[in-house]
Amino acid sequence: MSRRNSSLRFQPSGGSRASQAPVGKKQRLAIERLAHDGRGIGFVDGKTWFVEGALPGEQVEARVLAARSQVVEARTEQVLTASPLRRIAPCAHAGHCGGCTLQHLPHAEQLALKQRTLTEQLARVAGLEPEALIDPLVGPEFGYRRRARIAVRWDAKARKLEVGFRAASSQAIVAIADCMVLVQPLQPIMRGLPALLHGLERPQAIGHVELFHGTASAVLVRHTQPLGEGDLSQWRAFCAEHQAQLWLQGVGEPQPDQPDARLGYRLERWDLMLDYRPGDFVQVNAPVNEAMVAQALDWLSPQPGERVLDLFCGLGNFALPLARKVGEVVAVEGVEAMVERARGNALANGLGNVHFFQADLSNPLVGAAWAAQGFDAVLLDPPRDGALEAVRQIASTGARRVVYVSCNPATLARDSAELAKQGYRLKQAGILDMFPQTAHVEAMALFEAS
Repeated sequence: MSRRNSSLRFQPSGGSRASQAPVGKKQRLAIERLAHDGRGIGFVDGKTWFVEGALPGEQVEARVLAARSQVVEARTEQVLTASPLRRIAPCAHAGHCGGCTLQHLPHAEQLALKQRTLTEQLARVAGLEPEALIDPLVGPEFGYRRRARIAVRWDAKARKLEVGFRAASSQAIVAIADCMVLVQPLQPIMRGLPALLHGLERPQAIGHVELFHGTASAVLVRHTQPLGEGDLSQWRAFCAEHQAQLWLQGVGEPQPDQPDARLGYRLERWDLMLDYRPGDFVQVNAPVNEAMVAQALDWLSPQPGERVLDLFCGLGNFALPLARKVGEVVAVEGVEAMVERARGNALANGLGNVHFFQADLSNPLVGAAWAAQGFDAVLLDPPRDGALEAVRQIASTGARRVVYVSCNPATLARDSAELAKQGYRLKQAGILDMFPQTAHVEAMALFEAS
């Protein structure tokens, strides 16, 4: 494992601090490079500008969205000189809808940006460079999202209903009938929703709508007031027309309109079926999720008879495939409802060698009964704030191999530095393109004990 220092220039020194950049002001500027979040970076009067929709080498006219100290946030209003890399965004809503911020950048360049974000964070935060940088794990560019949240807002003063997705850098709602990143089975549901919502007797009762697709399609209606019989009948008829389950959520957990409704997804390579409910965490990109699980198991190299620890296990997305390979899996999750569903998933798939526990993983692992016997390997898939407390205890488990799946390169880098302190080498790392057309970076890293 190599270590090196990296000092990335953030902004030039000097410049006038007196000049201001009021919100709404337009400014012409040259873009020098891309930030990790895909915004272009330019410099004017000693200030660093982060510009949505701009690419390196371009001259743009940008409008100020916000300014603080020496940093200005802005959005491209006009491209004066375009980069050769710029492409026409495939979606007509690009630049307005806040969902896909990188459609103007070819997919190969998106992948390069994300891989660069990973390596720069590892170098800057942890002083680490993987012994091998693995090619990005990719799936389809479009038609990949199996979950979407539709914003619904009733303007009482104008007596007008707004339906769509949140706008870029705004709470405004962009009316959208077609979304290119949704999986095909959700497309007709998405197209039909605005007419249904506008036809309700009391649309102001709807907070938002979520769409799901797995072994079935499902529509979750989040309502802030009880639904009238007429509106409920309309929802039932709409879902029947689209062969989708109807789920309702007022106060408390989402409930199916039909008690026997079952929502889940399959992991085909391991002949596994995982049930879930709206509100549970499920990866939105099914092809990349299955490829991610396969890569994690390949990197972890689980052997028959080994004991493996899966932290932040959720519904068993990694734990159940692991149980097909090893002697025993201990899987730990912070949310009790998810633990119960994971146990049900293990039972339904006939797996008796995986044991699920609820625990607050922001606390030390030492002292937990489930950690007492030690492990041959550890897999962890934490939320965006990482797993620093758990990582600090990894060496005490005796694990020789650690696979870390991350949805935030910054916290992965921070936690990698802690693993390095414990004597683990960063063998390999690479990105997982779970969210094409966005700057969101997921990554995987393999560590081995020295």
